[in-house]
Amino acid sequence: MKKLILTITTAALFLFTINSNAQNKDIVDIAASNKSFSTLVTAVKAAGLVEALKSDGPFTVFAPTNDAFAKIDANTLGALLKPENKGKLTSILTYHVIKGKLTAKDVVAALKKGKGKVTLTTLSGSKITVVQNDKGIWLKDANGNYSMISKTDIMASNGVIHVIDSVVMP
Repeated sequence: MKKLILTITTAALFLFTINSNAQNKDIVDIAASNKSFSTLVTAVKAAGLVEALKSDGPFTVFAPTNDAFAKIDANTLGALLKPENKGKLTSILTYHVIKGKLTAKDVVAALKKGKGKVTLTTLSGSKITVVQNDKGIWLKDANGNYSMISKTDIMASNGVIHVIDSVVMP
């Protein structure tokens, strides 16, 4: 019986530790630990935004996957990652970030209040629109292009990540 109690206690402590560690990871740590975000992490490093996104925040990040970045012409993406284009890359990446923590529940409530549409101000100072239709919830960028929000509420110690299927452009 003592052995069973010790085993259960050890397992519970192990699970609590794993859960605590996940909650202690910031936005950058979470992105860096997921291979689907390797291009995003490379871009964040090239733009010099690592420390900003590791700060207290809170932030809401609409994070494009590697597949989203693959939709951009390889030459264009390569050029954006060069040091001489740091300003443009920073502008694009901060267009994916909202100051404050907006969970999926918050976004849905705002969409309901806005009758299926809400405009947010990004960290870059530009506007991005969140719209809802029968197929889901989408970001509409300044150029009229859409990106579907495919996964929500990846919680970080300094905010929340929502996964998108295309890179949005200011």
